[in-house]
Amino acid sequence: MKADAYAIHAIRTPADYRAALALVSPYFDKEPEINSAAGAHFEALITLIESYEAKHFPIDPPDPIDAIKFRMEQQGLKPKDLEPMIGQLNRVYEVLNGKRPLSMAMVRKLHVGLGISAETLIRST
Repeated sequence: MKADAYAIHAIRTPADYRAALALVSPYFDKEPEINSAAGAHFEALITLIESYEAKHFPIDPPDPIDAIKFRMEQQGLKPKDLEPMIGQLNRVYEVLNGKRPLSMAMVRKLHVGLGISAETLIRST
């Protein structure tokens, strides 16, 4: 194996990004051992790629109501299941339909009850 087989370079340009993706791609078919040189190379590449993507392709947090609906779908919840966090069923429907904003009390309860980040829940729509 060549001495520079696992060379690491900063990702500064789109060309660097594409090259890093090409280097990391084979590792997804056969993930290397964690404590190996290839494993360290894989982990370093992933870290560099994630950093580049976070800077150049940021993803905004989801809309609060979409996040609630998504979590309901994930957990198989019905609007009635949100009553302890939001209030009476008519209030739950008002929130889910965008007719009523989330209060801070609702945000706290939804954060704890559904595990949705408070940052997402307080984000204005």
